[in-house]
Amino acid sequence: MKVCCFLATGFEEVEALSVVDILRRGNIDTIMVSISGDLFVTGSHNITIKADMKIEDVDFDSVDMLFLPGGMPGTTNLSGCKVLCDNIVDFNAKGKRLAAVCAAPSIFGDLGILNGKKATCYPGFEERLVGATVVKDRVITDGNITTSRGIGTSLELGLELLKLLTNKESADSMAQDIQHICE
Repeated sequence: MKVCCFLATGFEEVEALSVVDILRRGNIDTIMVSISGDLFVTGSHNITIKADMKIEDVDFDSVDMLFLPGGMPGTTNLSGCKVLCDNIVDFNAKGKRLAAVCAAPSIFGDLGILNGKKATCYPGFEERLVGATVVKDRVITDGNITTSRGIGTSLELGLELLKLLTNKESADSMAQDIQHICE
């Protein structure tokens, strides 16, 4: 399994890195991809991350899931990336997995791929989930699309994606490991 996490200037650092961390701990090949033309991408809280590759180097045919962290102006920057948006539409048409958190599910709504699906997002972005039945679940998967509310739900999102890409037992084991660390 291979997942691409897309980073744009102004991305929400915790949302991106929490999910990437959970998936990598779960032995999912997870690649951080810059859409900015530079491997170094600065998030919404002035933390600079070095991506693994640039979007122009991604072989989308070898990828199983596209993941979009939120944050502002990260979400706006992601939505302005034609290569990314074209691939999101293509992935959806093929029934391949898509995931987004915080404001980023609005990109799915803007692209018209939420019709008839349940979806959630950061409060205030609901009207952008065009065609969706908006729910307040912390994380929701409907068909091939998983959405989540924000920074406080990032670990749950990572565990949901791990479950979808592997199995429930792997995600439950990871959740137990995380819980033990917190005790």
